Amino acid sequence: MAVTSEATTVWRGDLVSGAGTTTLDSSGAGAFPVTWASRSQGTREGTTPEELIGAAHSACFSMAFSHALAENGTPPESLQVTAAVTFVPGEGITGSHLLVSATVPGLSEEDFERLAEEAKAGCPVSQALSGISITLEASLA
Repeated sequence: MAVTSEATTVWRGDLVSGAGTTTLDSSGAGAFPVTWASRSQGTREGTTPEELIGAAHSACFSMAFSHALAENGTPPESLQVTAAVTFVPGEGITGSHLLVSATVPGLSEEDFERLAEEAKAGCPVSQALSGISITLEASLA
């Protein structure tokens, strides 16, 4: 069964001085202000498309990795995943760096690293982001 998720952005004004609001329609989980200054200069006036992509990437990788670990017979006690998505004005989105800290009893470092790389490759958001560099830094806690 296919599931379609929706978000809507309403933008007013030009790129530089305008502003918008992005609403997570499917879940109703919130509405977030967006501005060019936040995106291009790192101001904290609101979220950015890259922050939202980072949220999607960290959530997707967490699901893929927890599944891979469970399939291996070593389900995680906990995973903490941060996705740092980089935007360069005039160039675009250039990369996503996954930073993972996990508590997984009974798993060797070698198997941990292999499963993390497999989860990175198999994560649907990683696949959707295949046009950019995706790096992974994972450690057992």
